[in-house]
Amino acid sequence: MKKIAVILAGCGVYDGAEINEAVLTLLHIAKAGASYQCFAPDIDQLHTINHLNGEEMQPNRNVLVEAARIARGDIKALTELTANDFDGLIIPGGFGAAKNLCDFAIKGSDAQVNPQMLRACQAFANANKPAGYMCIAPAMIPLIYNTGVKATIGNDANTVHAMQKLGAQHVDCAVSDIVIDEQYKLVSTPAYMLAQSILEADAGIEKLVGAVLRMS
Repeated sequence: MKKIAVILAGCGVYDGAEINEAVLTLLHIAKAGASYQCFAPDIDQLHTINHLNGEEMQPNRNVLVEAARIARGDIKALTELTANDFDGLIIPGGFGAAKNLCDFAIKGSDAQVNPQMLRACQAFANANKPAGYMCIAPAMIPLIYNTGVKATIGNDANTVHAMQKLGAQHVDCAVSDIVIDEQYKLVSTPAYMLAQSILEADAGIEKLVGAVLRMS
């Protein structure tokens, strides 16, 4: 049975992992006959957002503790992730991917990836194991792979420009489709960067999961 590592950025679209994207990812891994293990960094979130009104909340929350809500408690600290134990990697989106796993949401083209995250993702890249990034998470791709790597991040001009400045070759992609960089076994899909419904997000996520499993 193939085993996929899934890295979550918390719990909630505005400050953590996008819950629909995360759950659909886990569902499609399981429906394909593979297994998964969730991971998240044991760090404070950048901030915690009230998802009813968009305002900041206190006290702030922990990324691993919040991500455990999605994983039903079956989750490990990101420092425990060893690429050799898995056949592939998938990272759902949500603004937490650009706030907690890296600082793209704040620094744009000057962004850096959290050191734990960078180590984990580069381990899969260096082992030539497939990886899938969705929604805003592909912002990290040019910081993990080489300049010129192909990926998609939706069609917001400023976001695309910042990703290109980081070194990616951006490819326009429909919400229901995926972009594959065959050289790196790397898959990306716009998900909720473009999706107007859970059905639209699901179409690309199912393809992304399928592509990662096929290449593993």
